[in-house]
Amino acid sequence: MKQIDARGLSCPMPMMLVQKEIKNTNPRELEVLVDDKCAVENVTRLGNSQGYKVECEAVEDEFTLRLKK
Repeated sequence: MKQIDARGLSCPMPMMLVQKEIKNTNPRELEVLVDDKCAVENVTRLGNSQGYKVECEAVEDEFTLRLKK
């Protein structure tokens, strides 16, 4: 599974990295690490609009988003 580590990046960079990965490789599964609630919301919205089911796991101030088709 491809993983994007976007921790430390503020919006819209995490969403742009995910958007680029989806466009270039169209992965069936993608894991995204973020540490910003705004990024969680934006990546979730993007994933849903691209046909992915998005699951979020939070550990303290870090979030793991799993996008699956």
